[in-house]
Amino acid sequence: MDKIVEINCLEHIYSDKTKVEICGIELAVNSGEKVAVLGPSGSGKTTILKHITGLLSPSNGTVRVFGVDPSKEYSKIRNKIGVILQNVEEQLIGPTVLEDVMFSPLNYGYSRKESGEMAENILSELDITHLKDKIIHYLSGGEKRKVALAGALVMNPELLVLDEPFSGLDIKTERSYVRIINDICRKKRISVIISTHNVETIADFADTIYLISSKNNISRKGTPKELFSSPEELDSFNLEEPAVIKLFNRLKENGIDVEIPTTLDEALNSLLSRLR
Repeated sequence: MDKIVEINCLEHIYSDKTKVEICGIELAVNSGEKVAVLGPSGSGKTTILKHITGLLSPSNGTVRVFGVDPSKEYSKIRNKIGVILQNVEEQLIGPTVLEDVMFSPLNYGYSRKESGEMAENILSELDITHLKDKIIHYLSGGEKRKVALAGALVMNPELLVLDEPFSGLDIKTERSYVRIINDICRKKRISVIISTHNVETIADFADTIYLISSKNNISRKGTPKELFSSPEELDSFNLEEPAVIKLFNRLKENGIDVEIPTTLDEALNSLLSRLR
């Protein structure tokens, strides 16, 4: 598969002299892959994403996105990347939902008619057309995130960058949001890189997970099943395995031979097969 993101031993020094050095395993995102960078607060997750989107330039190391250095040539690839910030309030700038989603097409030179059609299409795909005339300020947190997603997807990007996208969402809204992202990225074959510390949600979402420690080292790479089957290792990253995996690990510890699941559906099927 084609690598669309490659990061090797990234070092960044902020203006206050804070140094973040993220080394260890090369971080890569392949075409069509959903990648999660998982770690505690302050581990460097957001720093990684800001380099991918060209907001920061590395002091040392290499960052390549679609083959270019995004800090120097972001204009060449910006139409290929959709971004959702941790604080979506910072990127919702239109007075109404429709006008906000039209912003990117208008800035790429599309006519107002074309931009309106593009915005209407993505709002329909995300099933939020009913919000199009709503004033952004009065939307709920979950609605704002869906509008931000529409704005990130309106230009049909090849890569979606999500920084702590579940922050502040209740469980029901979070699951709905994940399902929407999953469905549309699978349908359009959009690659995803997401930063989070939410192990419960990411087990059912990511193809590949990178564990990053509080010391800014990328120390492990694997599938959700590989990484979440080792609670001792997760503990060293200040993380716990998802509740459903914790249950099955405890069953194994008590002598019950079960396959460790990574999703709720897998867990349900496993239990049903044993009951039968």
